[in-house]
Amino acid sequence: MNILIVRLGALGDIVHAVPAAAALRRAYPTARIDWLVEARHREFVELVRVVNQVLVVDAPTIGGWVRAVKQVRGSRYDVALDLQGLMKSAVFARASGASRVIGFSIWHLREKSARPFYSDVDAADDSPRHVIHKNLHLLRTIGVESSTIEFPLQPVSSPAVEDVQRELAGAPYVLINPGAAWPNKRWPTERFGAIAAFLREVRGLRSLVLWGPGEAPLAHAVAEASDGAAMVAPPTRLGDLLELSRAAVLMVSGDTGPLHIAAAAGTPIVAIFGPTDPLRNGPFAPEDLVLSRYEGCGCHYNRRCKRARWCLADLPVAEVTAAIQQRLARTGAHG
Repeated sequence: MNILIVRLGALGDIVHAVPAAAALRRAYPTARIDWLVEARHREFVELVRVVNQVLVVDAPTIGGWVRAVKQVRGSRYDVALDLQGLMKSAVFARASGASRVIGFSIWHLREKSARPFYSDVDAADDSPRHVIHKNLHLLRTIGVESSTIEFPLQPVSSPAVEDVQRELAGAPYVLINPGAAWPNKRWPTERFGAIAAFLREVRGLRSLVLWGPGEAPLAHAVAEASDGAAMVAPPTRLGDLLELSRAAVLMVSGDTGPLHIAAAAGTPIVAIFGPTDPLRNGPFAPEDLVLSRYEGCGCHYNRRCKRARWCLADLPVAEVTAAIQQRLARTGAHG
């Protein structure tokens, strides 16, 4: 069995596709399982132990797509699984030449124009809501029944973790992630700063503020608002982020890639959700806590708020600190 997984982006959705790859490996221990992904997310997929080869769309151009097609045509795939549901991902799956090209039913596609490229689809009537279970559900089309959520991610050596441990003298820490690609997912930096101050005063915990490309000013604003309770993380790659998450006692974050990497690492989570649905995209561990304004949000899955009153503006610091106390109590963590 030769299997191609097509999940190009985004980072959180790639993380949520890993349990499907793990289920395929359990069902077909000797199979070849390859994964096609955008270049910027390659580093994370290379951490997935059950994947044989990572194939890359190296540029969002016609030339990049042609090179990607040549890669996927190099192997004779029995099955291509489109876990993205876009026109371009469906085209890549079909272009692989796989005997079976499998995708979501038309009712669950992000772009319904992808449907003609599939030879098989999942059942529309009983598809789960959370994207992890939705991906696992799709595997039924090739006889794989699994509800197990597993993230076989290999450990990596991380200089960033070593730097943080030296700076904090080995003391436990909380990860704060204020950034997000969508502006309306970002809770105000001064409130994150207040969270860090609370963690130091009440729990005796320092906070480490994460940042990605273009987000350094956000991280520094949180640290400045924390009255010295938070430090800005060193530059991190995705492997560093995974190892920092494994060592953290908690993460506080909005709906963004680092949150989902931390959840995959087993880090306790307090998540802040506005325009996206936590039942579809949120943390999956029953012990984790989500503070959601999705039900009252008028801009579901829009990148920018279109209302006079932004939904997350109504989330106070006190509600988040109460959730932090509750989540830490569940783990027995102490500062």
